[in-house]
Amino acid sequence: MKKLAVFTFLVMSLFAFAVNITVFHINDTHAHAWPFADSAGNMIGGFSTIATMINAERKVNPNVLFLDAGDINTGVPESDLVDAAADIMALNRMKLDAMAVGNHEFDKSRDVLKKQMLWAKFDFLSANIYKDGQPFFTPYIIKEVGGVRVAIVGFTTEHTKILENIYSEDLEFKNVIEVAKQIIPEVRKQADVVIALTHLGVGQGYSDLYTTADQLAQNVEGIDLIIDGHSHTNMTSPMVVNGVPIVQAFEWGKVLGRADIDVENGKVVKIDWQAIPVVQSKLVGKDEAGKNVYETVVKEDLAVKSVLSYFKQLGGSKLDTVIGTTQILLNGERADARSKTTNLANLIADSMIWKTGADVALTNGGGIRASIKPGNITIRDVLTVLPFGNTLYVIELKGSDLQKVFEYAATIPNGQGGFLQVGGATWKAEGGKLTEVLVGGKPIDPEKTYKVVTNDYMAGGGDGYTMLKGQPGYNTFYVMADVLTEYIQKALGGNVTNYDDKPRVERK
Repeated sequence: MKKLAVFTFLVMSLFAFAVNITVFHINDTHAHAWPFADSAGNMIGGFSTIATMINAERKVNPNVLFLDAGDINTGVPESDLVDAAADIMALNRMKLDAMAVGNHEFDKSRDVLKKQMLWAKFDFLSANIYKDGQPFFTPYIIKEVGGVRVAIVGFTTEHTKILENIYSEDLEFKNVIEVAKQIIPEVRKQADVVIALTHLGVGQGYSDLYTTADQLAQNVEGIDLIIDGHSHTNMTSPMVVNGVPIVQAFEWGKVLGRADIDVENGKVVKIDWQAIPVVQSKLVGKDEAGKNVYETVVKEDLAVKSVLSYFKQLGGSKLDTVIGTTQILLNGERADARSKTTNLANLIADSMIWKTGADVALTNGGGIRASIKPGNITIRDVLTVLPFGNTLYVIELKGSDLQKVFEYAATIPNGQGGFLQVGGATWKAEGGKLTEVLVGGKPIDPEKTYKVVTNDYMAGGGDGYTMLKGQPGYNTFYVMADVLTEYIQKALGGNVTNYDDKPRVERK
């Protein structure tokens, strides 16, 4: 009998040290807190849908964490108009444990960021952002989950200093690898599992200006899992670098990342990961009145849906105001606006010239956030395309200085937000070198002074256009979204039947 008791105790002891922890994660939701239609008409995403999926696991598994790899801000007018209050209140109800600070958390003034941090019942994490020699955010937290100590360390892309220059100017973005080499060993002593919750990105190319998630994994020991964001990467399996899995959950809540971490005797022995499509309902047809008929796939969590419905109704009627129509797709897709000329980019740049009488319009492709589908154009559509509230800024620029703008633009890799879209000009580059610029069909005269219109973000040095900062000029305070609306209504008669999509930028 004693032998049996001893054997039973040993077996129970072994199992007592084996724990499975489930970590759900999202990233780059960009204000997409509500379900939205995909190209097939299905309703996808939405925090209320994601909440139901996570809660289903919580009912059978007490060892659940929920993390966000950053960029909750900017993309849907109902959220943008209330400084992401809708998103944060919903994430509070979803019991989010922590969020990495993304570059778009600096889209608005510091007062807005501080307000968001007060609203949140979760930590904003970043170990490499400093102010006056001290960490500006909480560097890391340690959560006890099923008796296992889980450290979550936040890192933010150093590129924020360039991408969001206006509202991050007083902050120091330390090199992620250098900070990680100091902080990860410190955290490792306190935790059984170390998760780096990062807004760094993968696949966007390498640069001395920023660290990517794979570079972090390659150069820093002691990290068990990297949950990443920033590059909007649609992963079907982890990227494994130096034995460390790197995962992302695409964008906009289209998928929910799930990592299952097996821990035995205080050590991670296995990590399984999957990207779960977030489908709220499928389009199955139309009724007799021609309205869409849907079949529910995942019921929305009522507690989360109720708070989101409140914010949705706040500005709904005004946002649905029709300002015009388009018979064609106005292309503002992320990949296209950051790599080539599109008809919507040309439309925006032309509206800037129309409003100011400038010779040249310069705007960054990263500021164009969506397409406009054929049909009615609403205020909501325009604000979804141009959600940042940027204003037109007019600069008097000598030809030799204007040349430097294009020379810098030629060095920016395709896919980056700084990709230069233009009006009144064309430019060509090969191998990162400028080969031709024409303004009004003529080469730039280095001695001539040109009237240039850009946005206030670029005029302040955003996206690395530091050569524009401090140049003689003025802020018109014409909001770009209002200018685009006015251009469609007045210059185009409220109806877009076709629009110039001829290449104004050619790169090899």
